[in-house]
Amino acid sequence: MHAIHLNSFETLLFALLIYLLGHYLSKRIALLNRYCIPAPVAGGLLSSLAVTLLSAAGIADIRFDNSLMAYFMLIFFTTVGLGANFRLIKLGGKILIVYWLACGFLALAQNFIGVSMASLLGLDPLLGVLAGAVSMEGGHGAAATFGKTIEELGVANAMPVGLAAATLGLVAGSLSGGPVAKKLIGKYALAPDLSAQPRQAADAQSAIDAIQGGKSHWQADKVLRMLALITACCVAGQWSAKGFTALTGFSLPAYVPAMFLAVIVRNVLDMKNTDIVDFRLSTLIGDVSLAVFLTIALMSINLLQIADLALPLVAIVAVQVVFVVAFAYFILFKLLGKNYDAAVMAAGFCGHGLGATPNAVANMDAVTKKYGYSYQAFIIVPVVGAFLIDIFGMPIIITTINLLSTP
Repeated sequence: MHAIHLNSFETLLFALLIYLLGHYLSKRIALLNRYCIPAPVAGGLLSSLAVTLLSAAGIADIRFDNSLMAYFMLIFFTTVGLGANFRLIKLGGKILIVYWLACGFLALAQNFIGVSMASLLGLDPLLGVLAGAVSMEGGHGAAATFGKTIEELGVANAMPVGLAAATLGLVAGSLSGGPVAKKLIGKYALAPDLSAQPRQAADAQSAIDAIQGGKSHWQADKVLRMLALITACCVAGQWSAKGFTALTGFSLPAYVPAMFLAVIVRNVLDMKNTDIVDFRLSTLIGDVSLAVFLTIALMSINLLQIADLALPLVAIVAVQVVFVVAFAYFILFKLLGKNYDAAVMAAGFCGHGLGATPNAVANMDAVTKKYGYSYQAFIIVPVVGAFLIDIFGMPIIITTINLLSTP
């Protein structure tokens, strides 16, 4: 068998080409477009299939240098923190708090289901964490991130297991949201509150302005200033993680304190009315980092490594899907007020409770195009799904991992 080992820059080039291929496929193939399959997932899985087939046929053993992944991962989570504007909580009101708390409860429940099912099926409980809140609420980014962390704790093939679970959840989240909302709307004869829409539209615009600020004019000094701020949070996160681990003995990946430090920095700077944090630029840097990170993580997977885990993994994800759908239909809908907006948010909850925020938005978009717009849903769900959920989700996941990995 011919061995092909790519260095870090060759790996980066290959990842960028695979991303561009995935982007092309996601736009051209209706099925991928319908289920909001991200370009890194589409291209990365195609690459992993090719890597697997070449290895299985004895033609080539392709190895990638994944050393750059850690840096892209750290940058991405830092930009997530810089996007956390707490003024949006006030704009969302009480319903946002309820929705947020429900997402926090879901993270606990998904971990319990994942760990319990993994133990029942004879798998390492840490793999159950990966098939829990990590891959369901967290999506591919968290699955690759925490998969790497769990592999460092000695669990083989953790990353591909997490990414496989995230892919299954992504599809399930897209399939389940619309039917849940349709059933609720039909059962309770719901319709949009047209009288409240002018006020809600104003609130929605306020939310957009609060997040994005004014128009951006990117020059070299502004880009470098943002890079300096992001890098400072990354470095401080690395120092904090090392200090925490040294003091407590608990494993704390650097991206967790980096993200929370970025949240503090963003909101302190906002109180000072500075324009240092450019949301659009920060988001662009984060999107690029996540795309490269995910593509590298996915493209190098040898699918034969997780073939024996396919059936147990499908079983765990199936239970997760049933729980999320039941919770959205029977509990969350009532907690959110049993109205039209609540039904739309239930569809969004299925999207990012099993997949990612873009799936949540796609679910709600499909529902509202048929039944009428919901400004409240489009304020609350993206804000919670994009960054607020991590304030609950990260500590829950880290604590669960440390409890299960402690002898």
